Order: sequence, then structure tokens, then C-alpha cells
Amino acid sequence: MPTAPESELLTPALLNQLERLELVTRKIFRGQLKGERRSKRKGQSVEFADFRNYVAGDDLRLLDWNLYARLDKLIIKLFQEEEDLHFYTLIDASMSMDFGDPSKLQYAKQLAAAMGFIGLVRADRVRIETLGQQARERTPVLRGRHNVWRMLEQLENIEAGETATLAEGVKNFCLRNSGRGIVLLLSDMMDKSGYEQALRYFMSHDMDCYVIQILSQEELEPDVKGDLKLVDCEDADEAEITVSAPLLARYDRTLKAFTGGVQEFCNRRGMNYLLANTQTPVEQLVAQHLRRRGLVR
Repeated sequence: MPTAPESELLTPALLNQLERLELVTRKIFRGQLKGERRSKRKGQSVEFADFRNYVAGDDLRLLDWNLYARLDKLIIKLFQEEEDLHFYTLIDASMSMDFGDPSKLQYAKQLAAAMGFIGLVRADRVRIETLGQQARERTPVLRGRHNVWRMLEQLENIEAGETATLAEGVKNFCLRNSGRGIVLLLSDMMDKSGYEQALRYFMSHDMDCYVIQILSQEELEPDVKGDLKLVDCEDADEAEITVSAPLLARYDRTLKAFTGGVQEFCNRRGMNYLLANTQTPVEQLVAQHLRRRGLVR
């Protein structure tokens, strides 16, 4: 077995959790290659599944001639088919993600590494992209444990600074990727043009969509006071404020309304939503929260 990778994105404690997990989809997709994933479709692998009556056009090699000799009926053997799964991770690398300690982008990269590792060791087809990629700018599809290093190198090269909106980024992602499967969107969802149109693009692609909204502890519970000038890191908008208890209470209500709105939008459209605090260890997020939501088992 290859040596386990050593990286800030995949720590030994995290790897111990991931080795025992696999990705799960709520939908059935037809893969391009045979993989390690048990499918509900019947195919031609070595594991027997069921019988059914022969119909014109069936492969004659699948006929059970012993049953024909006993019952004088043409019966087809069905076998359990194993298929590969497309697993996409789409990372928001805008300037707003370069905030917090650890930064939201660093947290997203570690989470992408964890989920990608699970997919690679289970022979799924893994592709990691960012919102800033153009419609024809495709990243490679990775498959197999030997590609873990390649995945980590790709993730470590992602830097904050992309300017695409959520809607533009998801639209281009859908134009690049025709294969259906699981898509994991990692973003703070902070886009002045909104998130609704972006998530509708996923719906039109019939993907099993998971939205993880990543926020820092500093955003969830800001520890600030006094007179401040706030500067938007993406468009340089400025605002001068005086921080007070009523203002912080209003901020808290506004933030909860925002995250609650994203969650309700996702739930109504069959998408799975999770709010992630960057202070939550990634191994805990994967092994507990994502397992409860059915993405891993």
C-alpha cells in the first residue's frame, strides 16, 4: 500500500477517519467505468443478483441453460454491477474567503482534500474546480489512491482573489461538466448579486448537490468595539460604524436570517445544506455532520 501523504491538508488524525469512509449519493447515476461502488442497476459483474424472463434483444450469453433444461423456460441471470461515481468539489476562491484564522479558504481546501481522498481511495472519479474558472478551463479528473499527491498539489495552488460571481462560477462549472454525480459547493455564499440563480443551475443539471456555507468564528461571533471603518475586500465599498450592543444584536439577527434563508432555499429544492464554523475540526465535520446528512458512511 502506498505511503500515506503528509500535508497540512491531510493530517494523520484526519486520514485515520477517512480510510474507513465512502461517499454516498441519494441518486443513481450511470458511471463511465466499473468502480468499487455497488449500484442498484443490474449488470454483468461476478456477483449474482437475481433472475428474470428472457426478452428479445437480451444477451444470449446470460441465459441459464440449466434452468432451461429443467423448466423449459428462457431465464436471464442478473448480476450486481459496480460503477464509478463522479464527485465534484467547487471551491469559492474569492477575496471574502481569505478571512479568519484559519481562513475560510484554507478550511475549504482541507475539507476538499478530505472528501477527495475518500473518493480516490474508493476509485471514484474526483474533480476539483474553483468558481473563477472559465467555461472551457477544465481541471483533470483524478481516480485512484496514487493521485492523492496530485490532488493535494492542485489544492495547495488555489489562492484567493477570483472575481467571478456565484452565478457565473456555477454556470461555467455546469457548462464544463456534463457528467452527473455529487457536487460539493464550498463557499461563504457572500455575493451581493445573491446565491439563488447559482443554485438553480445545479438543479438544471440534476446533480446531488451539497452546499457547505463556511463562516469564520470572527463572523459568527464578532469581537469588535468602538468606531470602525469597514472596507469590502472585494469591491472596496466603505462604511463607518460605531459598534454597540444593539448593533451587534442586529448583526446577529441579520446573519441568522441570511444563513437560514440559504438553508431554506436548499431544503425546498432537495439540496443538502450545512453551516460550517472554521473552528470545527474537519474530521469532526466529516465523520459526524456529513455522515448524518448522508454524504459519507
